[in-house]
Parts: sequence; structure tokens; C-alpha cells
Amino acid sequence: MNFDEQTLRNLSLTQYEYDLLVERLGREPNYIELGLFGSLWSEHCGYQHSKPLLKKFQSDHPKLLVSAGEENAGVVDIGDGDAIVFKIESHNHPSAIEPYEGAATGVGGIVRDIFAMGAKPVALLNSLRFGPINVDRNKYLLDGVVSGISNYGNCLGIPNIGGEIYFSDSYTGNPLVNAMCIGVLKIQDLIKSSSGPAGNLLLLVGSGTGKDGIHGASGLASNTFDADQELRPTVQVGNPFLEKILIESCLEVVATGKVDGLQDLGAAGLTSASVECAANGQMGFEIDVSLIPRRESGMQAYEVMLSETQERMLFSVSPQNLDDVCGIFEKWEINHDVIGKVTKREFATILENGKLIADVPINILTDPPLYTVDAIESFEITKARETSLENIPLPIESQLEIFLKILSSPNIASREYVYRQYDHQVQTNTVISPGGDASLIRIKGTTKALAASTDGNARLTYLDPYVGAQIAVAEAFRNISCTGANPIAITNCLNFGNPQKPEVYFQLEKAVSGIADMSIEFNAPVISGNVSLYNETQVSSIFPTPVIGAVGLLQNVEKHCESAFKNPDDLVFLLGVDQVDLSLKYFAGSEFLELIHNKIEGAPEININLEMILQKACRDLIASDLLNSCHDCSDGGLAIAIAESAILGNKGFVANFKLKERWDSALFAEKQSRVVISFNPSRSNEITEICNRYGLPFLELGKVTSDRFKLSEFIDLDINEISHIWKNTLLNELD
Repeated sequence: MNFDEQTLRNLSLTQYEYDLLVERLGREPNYIELGLFGSLWSEHCGYQHSKPLLKKFQSDHPKLLVSAGEENAGVVDIGDGDAIVFKIESHNHPSAIEPYEGAATGVGGIVRDIFAMGAKPVALLNSLRFGPINVDRNKYLLDGVVSGISNYGNCLGIPNIGGEIYFSDSYTGNPLVNAMCIGVLKIQDLIKSSSGPAGNLLLLVGSGTGKDGIHGASGLASNTFDADQELRPTVQVGNPFLEKILIESCLEVVATGKVDGLQDLGAAGLTSASVECAANGQMGFEIDVSLIPRRESGMQAYEVMLSETQERMLFSVSPQNLDDVCGIFEKWEINHDVIGKVTKREFATILENGKLIADVPINILTDPPLYTVDAIESFEITKARETSLENIPLPIESQLEIFLKILSSPNIASREYVYRQYDHQVQTNTVISPGGDASLIRIKGTTKALAASTDGNARLTYLDPYVGAQIAVAEAFRNISCTGANPIAITNCLNFGNPQKPEVYFQLEKAVSGIADMSIEFNAPVISGNVSLYNETQVSSIFPTPVIGAVGLLQNVEKHCESAFKNPDDLVFLLGVDQVDLSLKYFAGSEFLELIHNKIEGAPEININLEMILQKACRDLIASDLLNSCHDCSDGGLAIAIAESAILGNKGFVANFKLKERWDSALFAEKQSRVVISFNPSRSNEITEICNRYGLPFLELGKVTSDRFKLSEFIDLDINEISHIWKNTLLNELD
């Protein structure tokens, strides 16, 4: 059977790939078989352009219980028989088409990845990016995405404890919606996505199969957007109430020890789930699609196999354990149907009413062609990075005007409007709520706590993808360290444009190298992640946006620190430098440079050795009960970092440093490896001793006050005034 070019394109296959699969099969596939290949060889499922690059990530760390990419999520041993499971994934393209359902099902999908490992989901985070907030379309997308995240997560009863939101022209028409989930388990309860032995039965649990989402994640993630296409039918529809029951029932079944494998039905639906399980178990399978319950009449076998209907799980169960397993699902009143079996013959065999309709070797389905591209950096970006910033003029506006302008930037202002829609206190384990550097949740039944943060800076990665990705890792870990927790591992979501373009492939290759190298520096491996490519419209690509989800471990939850100033008369220090005056080069990729001068230029840089000692010193200071607050100095620069600590604590601040002519660089440059701390003056000697021991430079900035915020003779405001501006920017923009 020959297929025309349009049919192949609809299935995300090229003519070369079709010819290759015909060669490997030794025959032409039928339409159902072609659909299997189109999904599993897609960029989203097959990682055609990224798999060789991802091998750079460390996979043999002694704390890892599964290798990165081996299972649904990464697993880290945290001692005492406990482990944590976490991962971040994208739902960018679906959210651009239907923001509510796209974001909601993104949450549902990442949660299923976690409990598919046998872990109880305990926290959600997200990373969101949109076009300028003053554009109606972007307001619509933001509102829909936030509603989808909050409604789905709140219904599940999983706290949404943190995240980030940024706005840039780069994301117009192509928002980024990345969702992260953390789970906890006892190591003995860990389950993998394996088929188990031949003769095992395949049990499909959860929702009936519908036509929603066919070629959704697998197809959309391998194509750029065409404004003329109607793509809503490719977006999945979620049912959080069913997923809540699915979580509880599946975890109860896993706890019995009577299942051999468990897999979420995500991208490519039953096709991907069954093939992955079989491949992991080095087995084959036989499925009869007539046994699969359906929500809609008239569905074809092709649609059943490729549907991305949500809230479904695939179990591998031995025949002798089937009744016990089914008894639990009956108790929960959740659908469960035997749809096939595991076979020794390593083929994907699909029947319909006992009649053979597809029969393909597993090893061919799981071996897509991989591509490398001759990477070339864009001349435009090279020029922007190599542009000297020493001639940036001093703003004509006053210090006060610039300060208020940056404080009220949508990229700087409070995200309270968003995160107050999330329930972050459910399960009653949240210790540090959203709004600071990192959030903190206790591990119930222990003294331990987990700190978590998502971080990424697309402007920096645009200017230098290697250094920008390094900084993303460093900032995520710096946020963790500012709570007192020790960084232990990261997950990543690599959001890039079309990898077939040499300049995009260059960005992807360098960013992966930057993440890999920095994770080794911190001895904190990349344990899981997601690659989201083809993030571009017909007009342009997004900025390269590697998002880092970082997790840290705090052995004693009582030994933690927050970002907010606590007490009047506390001293305020800046760690990492010994002066406020900075070279203009530190404007590179800054909010100030884009907002005030309409430029994205300069060469980002980070001193890795300084970063390491800074974070170690912060953790040591917090463990010694010396600090009342600890806050990363990053987006917006020093002035914004101090203001945020003041606003969060509803306290004032008075500076004792003097500004020179280039007050703009002192206040708003974004030099890395800086942290603002506050403490009781009586502990000053102890703090300076620890800093000196680490060889860490520091500078006294001033002290905490009760109500006035004074950075200079020109910036002297009531704390309530700046708090109102900072807290209401997004709300005002969205009204």
C-alpha cells in the first residue's frame, strides 16, 4: 500500500522515514501499522533530534534508583528506605490551542507519571511563558492555563507549591506550559513499566476510550503551527475526579505487590504504553481492540490504538493475581478490562474480534531514525552577545522612576494573582508557600522536608545557550539553598524551536551541554525530563527555554529559612560581592536592559567556584540558626531583591551604601551568585567568620526598618506603597 505525501505528513512521517520502515519491515505497512510508526517515531515519542544529546546527562549516580529516561519519572534515594520521584513535562502546543484543557491535562499527565512508579503525588509546580500581557489573546491564554492548572490540581488534592511566569514577544502564538510533580514512596514499593513474563494479562483501567487527543501530543509536538488548521480535536479532555479515584485505587493495587508492571497512557495512548512495557520486558504483546471499552460509537481500530484519552493506566498482571487486583478496582467502582496478554514473540500484535489487523516487531517500533544537524550559531545572536555594554547610557528617568517601572514589570511583579488560585495547603505539609525563592514541604512521618523550584532564563540562553543553561541550573539550586536544603537532583524541560534548523540545533546542543556540566559540578544528576521542540509559529521561533525543576533535601524541617525580612533593626548583608558597584557588562540579558533600553544584548557569565561556595555558605549559615531571611538576588538586580524581602515581610529597609554615577548598574544589573541575607546584629561576628572561612566576599547593605523603604535619597517610600504596586500589577493588567 503506497501512501501519499499528505498522509505521511499528517502522521509526522517523512518519505525517507517511510522508505526506511518499509526496508526494515521487508514489506509495506497497512494504515494502522503506519499510525503506530507515525506516533512512536515522532519527535515527542522518539526523540529523533535530542536522544544523542541527552546521553550527556549523568546516569550512574549512586542515589539514582532508575537511570534517567528509563522509566516514567526519575527516582532518588533519600535515605531511611524512602525515595522521591519527580519529573517535569510540557503541554505547550495543546495549551496554545485550548488553554484550559491543554494545561489541565498537562497536570493530569505528569501526575500519572508519578503514581505509575508507585509514588504518592505530594506537590505540583509549573513554569509558564506567554506573549506580552497587554495583548488580549495572551490574557485569554494566561487565564485559561491558570484555570486549567488550578482546577485540575485542586480537584486532585495535590498542593501546587510553586512555579514561575514570564512574558515575552518570543512566546506570542506559542506559550509554554510546563508542569512538574513530586511524589514520595518507600523503596520497596517502587514499580516499573515492564510487561512482566509471557502469559501475563494486560489490564486497562480508567476512562473509556474516546476520539479526543488522536495525534495530540505525538503529532502536535512534531509540527509547527499553521494558522489555517483547526486543531482543537487533537487536544485531550481531562476528568480530575476520575483521576483522583485512579490515583487511590492504583496505589492500593501497587501496595499489594501483585502487579508486575504499570504504565500511564499518555502521548500515543495505548500504542506507546503497550510498546514501552513490552520493550522494557523484552517481550511482545497481543491486544484485541474489540475488548477496549469506548466512550463513542463508530470508532475505528486505528483511533482506539492512538487515542490520547486521559485518566487511563495499563497494568501487567499474572492470571493468578487477576481476581485480587480486579477486586480492588471493583471496590473503587472504576472500569477495568483485560484487553490482551504478554507474549514471548517480540511483536506488537493487534487483533479486532480475533482477526489480525497489525503485526510489527517491537524493536523496529522503538528504534526511530535519529538525526544530527550541522549546528551553526545565528550571526544575529553572535553579534548581540559580542556587543559591548560599556556605552549603555544612564537613563534619563530618575532612580525612583526606574525602580518603580522595574518593580511593576510583569516579569518582576508578584505572581500572587496566579498562585492564590492554587490550593497550596492541601495535605497540610507545605512549610514555605509560593512567592519566595523555593517552596518547602515536609515529608509526613519524618523530620525531613523537600525544597523545590522551577527556573529558566530565556534571554540569557538566547544570548549564550551554554552559559544560559548553566545559570538556569545554578539559579534553581540557589533558590533551594536559600531555604537551607541541599540540592540533590534536577529534571528539565527543553523548550526549543525547530531542531532541523542549524541555529536551533546549535541552541539545543549547547544548552544540554551546559545543564549536563553544571549538574556534575553540583553532584546532582538530571533524573528525568522532557524535550519539547518545534515551538514556533509560521513567523518565528521561541527563545530557547530550558526549564529546570530542582529538588533539595532538608534533613530537619525546623532548620529552614525564608525570603522575607523578619525583624526591625536586623542587619542586611549581600553575599557574593564586596561592593554594590558593578560593571555594565552585568546588564547582559537583564530585565533592566530590555525594559529601559529595549535591548537584549551582552555576554552572560557565571563564576562556578563562587556559586558553589556561596550556596554552601548559605546552607551552613541556615543550619547554624544564624539567619532570619535569605533571598536570591537575580531578576531585576539588587534593588528588586531587597524590595521583595521587604514586601514579603511587610518591613522597611534603609541602605547605608552610597550610589555613584552609575547607580543603574548598582541597583539593577543582574550579576550571578549573590544572595541577600538578614540577621540579628548580635550574630554578625559568627556570620562574618563563616563567610571568611569559605572565602566568600560580603558587604553590609543596611538594616531592616518598620515601615520605610529607603535605597537612596531619591528612593524613599512607605513599604505599603511599593507593596501595593508590586502585588497588583498582574491583577491590573488582567482587569
